[in-house]
Amino acid sequence: MSERVKENKKSPAPVAAAKAEASLPVLGPLGMLRWAWTQLTSMRTALFLLLLLAVAAVPGSLFPQRPTNPFVVTQYIKDNGDYGKVLDKLQLFDVYSSAWFSAIYILLFISLIGCVVPRAIAHYKAMRSQPPRTPKRLSRLPEYGTLVVPADAGLPASDAINSAAGLLRKRGYRVEVRDDGGARPSLGAERGFAKEVGNLVFHTSLIGVLVSVAIGGLFGYSGQRILVEGDTFVNTLVGYDQFTPGTNFQSSQLQPYSIQLDKFDVTFDRESRGKLGQPIDFNAQVTTKESPDAPEKKETLKVNDPVTLGGTSIYLTGNGYAPVVTIRDGAGNVAMQGPVVAKLQGENYYSSVVIKVPDARPDQLGFVGFFLPTAFVTDEGISFSGDPGLFNPQLTLNSYYGDLGLDNGAPQNVFELDVKGLTPLNNRKLEAGGITLAPGSTYTLPDGKGSISFDGVKRYVGVDIHHNPGQVSALIFALLAVAGLIVSLYVNRRRVWVRTGTHEDGRTMVEYGLLARGEDHRLAAEAQAVRKLLTDEWQLDDSGSTQQTPSRLDDNGADSVTTPTGTAGPTKDQ
Repeated sequence: MSERVKENKKSPAPVAAAKAEASLPVLGPLGMLRWAWTQLTSMRTALFLLLLLAVAAVPGSLFPQRPTNPFVVTQYIKDNGDYGKVLDKLQLFDVYSSAWFSAIYILLFISLIGCVVPRAIAHYKAMRSQPPRTPKRLSRLPEYGTLVVPADAGLPASDAINSAAGLLRKRGYRVEVRDDGGARPSLGAERGFAKEVGNLVFHTSLIGVLVSVAIGGLFGYSGQRILVEGDTFVNTLVGYDQFTPGTNFQSSQLQPYSIQLDKFDVTFDRESRGKLGQPIDFNAQVTTKESPDAPEKKETLKVNDPVTLGGTSIYLTGNGYAPVVTIRDGAGNVAMQGPVVAKLQGENYYSSVVIKVPDARPDQLGFVGFFLPTAFVTDEGISFSGDPGLFNPQLTLNSYYGDLGLDNGAPQNVFELDVKGLTPLNNRKLEAGGITLAPGSTYTLPDGKGSISFDGVKRYVGVDIHHNPGQVSALIFALLAVAGLIVSLYVNRRRVWVRTGTHEDGRTMVEYGLLARGEDHRLAAEAQAVRKLLTDEWQLDDSGSTQQTPSRLDDNGADSVTTPTGTAGPTKDQ
């Protein structure tokens, strides 16, 4: 005994020496690539990249984006100095087309493909393979039970196993009967392959969503346009007030459809006390043409009910009033005539008005003021709008003359007028006072600068135009992803084994066991259902046997009972 202890004490030395002499193999460039690919295509990496993509999209909502608001981005950089320039170099004003966002997007795409393809191949092989072999001891399975078919039932072991196979096939199991050439035939059954199919559909659909979003970002476009009653929009680049193209957009993608605003109606609440005058319905009557040679079609454009033309969706997003004015210059010529869009500023459609007249002679003219659909005047002489309806429309303006700054080619906001370099003609501080016009009235400007007439009021609408070639496919893949996720969550992968044997007195002994792959809280209910199928088919009285009976058939087909202290021998007839 002491010599064995001495040997054990001496043995660590050679082992330690062998470990010291051992050297790890060099991975090499090919091995490094294989290792990197394995790490990239793991599900853990795919989930991490998906989370990283969501985090990377956050700056797109924190900072103005150049594709949608280029003027805001320019002003932001100007106001923030070096800080704004650093943000611009980091591409935080072009998040969704930045190099780092695209890198995460592409890596996620590759990772998902690398996860899905091997799993799909492995699952295909599993579906083509036979169910696993029958375990030697079914009593060790989570769900186990036994049945005894009386000798006078005339059901030998082979017939019993074939009968059980037919019942399991009807229940959706893939069954293989194993005849070992002896008196103990068995079967293996498996179902629930749809669980992994749903999982693969879910991940494949995520890839489809990524591809669809990429297609929309590359070849889609969006734009805005304001339409006054009677105006027509033709789908060309010059027809947009604002246009945001995709990365690979080509002007040839624009289909030359047209849409004309015939009439716009707003229904106001005239009954509720707390919401009196609130708009409750918008209705735009439009005339559309799919192409210049196509017939006209009358349609209705409503909120959340877009009109679809040429693969684009046209949404109703805003509305307001457009006073119709006629402006004559100092020579008596018409310098401007038509509706002017009034920008909503407050309740009851209180709207600001800016009119720029660069064609007036001898001096360019500018007007700034507000439009009131239903004008009221307080005791202090302050005008306000008392109702959104056109009950007492009024146009109140201040006028200016001078260089409007439109001839130098610099872009300007049509709803703003810089009056710093202009000379005022009318306002409350001057002797001439301000301009107040009712429909049908005309005001002559001081110093022979011309006149302005208020001819009437029209309505206008703002429309958003979106073309996203990947929108439909993204919706389809999203629905498939949800369906696949539901299937993978609610379908369980289960295996059933049944073994039969003949007792020495002629009884047919049946034992069965069930096993689930993963968590399955309904496995016990499935075992009860399988047991009921067998008992009903063989017309057995199940009162004397229960589920989870701790017994099994021994190698001779006899019924052995497992006791708390061990396994007893074959039982005899009671």
